[in-house]
Amino acid sequence: MRKLDGHLVVLSVLVVVLLLVGGATSDGTYLSLYNLQSMASQVPEIGLLAIGVMLAMCAGNGGIDLSGIALANLAGVASGLVALSLFSADDAPMLFTITFAAGAVLVGMAGGFLNGWIISRFGITPILCTLGTQMLYTGLAVVFSDGRSVTIGSPDPLYDLGNGLLFEVPTSFLIFCAVAALLSAVLRYTPYGLQLMLTGTNPKAADYSGFPKRRIIATTYTISGTLAGIAGVIIAARNVNVKWDYGTSYLLIAILVAVMAGVRPQGGYGRVICVVLSAVVLQLLSSLLNFVGLSNFVRDFAWGALLLGFLAVGRFALIEQFASIFARKRRPRASRV
Repeated sequence: MRKLDGHLVVLSVLVVVLLLVGGATSDGTYLSLYNLQSMASQVPEIGLLAIGVMLAMCAGNGGIDLSGIALANLAGVASGLVALSLFSADDAPMLFTITFAAGAVLVGMAGGFLNGWIISRFGITPILCTLGTQMLYTGLAVVFSDGRSVTIGSPDPLYDLGNGLLFEVPTSFLIFCAVAALLSAVLRYTPYGLQLMLTGTNPKAADYSGFPKRRIIATTYTISGTLAGIAGVIIAARNVNVKWDYGTSYLLIAILVAVMAGVRPQGGYGRVICVVLSAVVLQLLSSLLNFVGLSNFVRDFAWGALLLGFLAVGRFALIEQFASIFARKRRPRASRV
């Protein structure tokens, strides 16, 4: 029998509670289709970056990717400039969108590979390496754009990626869910997932196991960079412009999402479904606080309280303890002969 995941239980309960409280305090407006669609469309940007942070944490050795939002901005700026130089967004909207999206993903992949190559080849602590590349990617975006925003425009195919609906669900949210489902399957059912978790759980055992540890680390950060590139596409699709300093707070929020999802900072454990639910919880909470008219200071307090609460759940395995106590109480006693 699989061990109960306390973070999954708590996050699922929080989603239900926040929806119920939001509906009760807003006379149902919070649960309106338009508001649910609006909240869902805001999740993918943070969610994709948070999954990238999760993967880096799972690799262990102080693994964390601090370059996510900087790389997403660089992907949008660089790819936008190239696409604008090749095609007109008005005259060839489909070609422009394909060129821009493919270019942004490739830039993100290249940036992630650079992170992974430096970390695996030279043994630099990931947090220091990605701090350096964060500044590198930001600087490149500033140089390419001369510090100004790059107007991408809103050709229909690109606009639909960020703002369109499919079966009344935001297209960007469906893309996010598809990417999350794919990565969840990869981590659970492929040798890469097992090797990644082993690398984070016991690096010494990973060294003696015979699998290419350097390649696993390089692949992990390449995937993280690719997720940043996809986030860059969605950011551009939801906004007319892309800029080097977009989403300056996204880095800390992505880390918060990952920690709330139960990802172990020391490595070796993380679940994509928990990261998705964690991102949803933060969005629901943020929107609820806006609905009741509370300031951003209260939102920061609530996020901090949630973070401390989830750290306690993970540290002391509270849900697992309650489940074991409940199971013992329900276990039938042996009958006396």
